[in-house]
Amino acid sequence: MIGLICYDLVITTQEEVIMKNANANLMKEINLNNVRQVMKRAGTATKPQLAMLTQLSVVTVNSLVKELLESKEIIEDQTAASGGGRPALTYRFNYDHSQALVIYLKENQGQRVASAAVINLENRIVSQNEYVLPAFEQKYFAEIIRGFLIACPQVKVIGMGIPGQIVNGRIVVASHHELQGAPLIEELEQQFQLPVMVENDVNAAVFGYQASRGEADGQCITGIYFPKKYPPGMGIYLNGNIIRGKNGMAGEIKFLPQRIDWYAEMKEEVLLEAACRIIQSVNAVLAPDQIVIYQEMTGAERWNHFWNGYQSQEPMPHYPEVILCNTFQADYEAGMRMLTLQKLDPVPVQF
Repeated sequence: MIGLICYDLVITTQEEVIMKNANANLMKEINLNNVRQVMKRAGTATKPQLAMLTQLSVVTVNSLVKELLESKEIIEDQTAASGGGRPALTYRFNYDHSQALVIYLKENQGQRVASAAVINLENRIVSQNEYVLPAFEQKYFAEIIRGFLIACPQVKVIGMGIPGQIVNGRIVVASHHELQGAPLIEELEQQFQLPVMVENDVNAAVFGYQASRGEADGQCITGIYFPKKYPPGMGIYLNGNIIRGKNGMAGEIKFLPQRIDWYAEMKEEVLLEAACRIIQSVNAVLAPDQIVIYQEMTGAERWNHFWNGYQSQEPMPHYPEVILCNTFQADYEAGMRMLTLQKLDPVPVQF
């Protein structure tokens, strides 16, 4: 009987040791991420400065700095003047420790184009190029990726912006027919052994729009894109996140009952009428603060006249700020860079 009691005590002690070690490792990872993020924001810092900014002890900071030096996430920079004691060594965050390859698919003057750029953790472009492709097919994307990975071995993640939606790694909705059904993520991840993030182009654009203007705290912003000879799409931004809906299908406004051939030449009047009806539908469902309209088929004066006339005939519960924009490509690329870099952020550790 006594032996059984002792046995139970041994088991309990082993469990406690395992739990204690797990908690210690977890706390170390939390502290390491804390120092890592502070260094990324500050750029340079001394150990005393890191201790002050992270609220960690100097002893803990010493150990964590050693680990970050070994992984080359930070590098020794220079000695900083002190108030009389020994000069403190300054450490610099290595923004090139990890890099991201971002590819944006688009159409330019009837040609299928892939713009590609490698960026570092500071969102600085390290290398970039643009390619005219025979078709939007996986084999052509792979050729582009292979060349960049040889030139930039620090790439740790690949981001791709596409005019479509991905479900379970496969493109299920696409403006370009050759993308339909492509198992893009699985094939590229298997081939290059790197995580691949694929994002819808309009989602990326509305994310880039709000980020570049810095005015969206608590706001709901929708971006609606009317490309020439292709169906429109919409992205929804709310409280710092893209609203995706089930299977990422939120914003697939081409399925609204418009009875319009989006692939044909469109008269200005047809576009204006369709845009107003879509805005009214979006407004009734989401009541956004802003609706950003990306298009290049009509001017601001003509649009404002038509929209004002439409509002006078169609009462709405709320009138959002409607903004006509011609910055789709810039917002799309900015959003893709930021969304891809997010994949390189350490995953928050929680107890």
